Amino acid sequence: MNRTLEIAADDLTAEQKTVFDQLVAGRGRILGPYKIWIHSPTVASGMEHIGTFLNKRSSLSTREVEIGILVIAQHWDGEYVKQAHIKAGKAAGLTQEQIDAVLAGRDPQFSDPHERAVYRFATALASKTKLSDADFAEIEQAIGRDGVAEVLVLLGYYTSVALGMKVHEVPIPAQ
Repeated sequence: MNRTLEIAADDLTAEQKTVFDQLVAGRGRILGPYKIWIHSPTVASGMEHIGTFLNKRSSLSTREVEIGILVIAQHWDGEYVKQAHIKAGKAAGLTQEQIDAVLAGRDPQFSDPHERAVYRFATALASKTKLSDADFAEIEQAIGRDGVAEVLVLLGYYTSVALGMKVHEVPIPAQ
């Protein structure tokens, strides 16, 4: 049962209407997580700002973003996010073998040092592994302090998406 409570346009508060209009202007429609977050317009607005940054202006490549999302979707058993981002990962150029390895927790053998660092950092965080100073330094060297900050926020953002879709029992998108 889908627990998402969509608010009719006529029932939006003034603050919700402002955020709703911003979301539609920026994305063309209201995506699933925003149907959840719009009930708290400040949250929805903040999450839109973060989500747009991560997906369009981050120092991370599209492939790196998709790697992080797949790691965290697998961690939370977030089928909605997982299925949506398997497709997005392929569109970003990840191979099926790389995606399968990420989802299975196996080394996907990324040749790009940035991608390896994002994967290594995301999997360490998702598995509650404390990074040694040497490991952190290697990751920082590869993706920079901006990349470190962005991977942390990416995982938090998509944790919220995965858990929101899961708790609201939003149907998994068709393949």
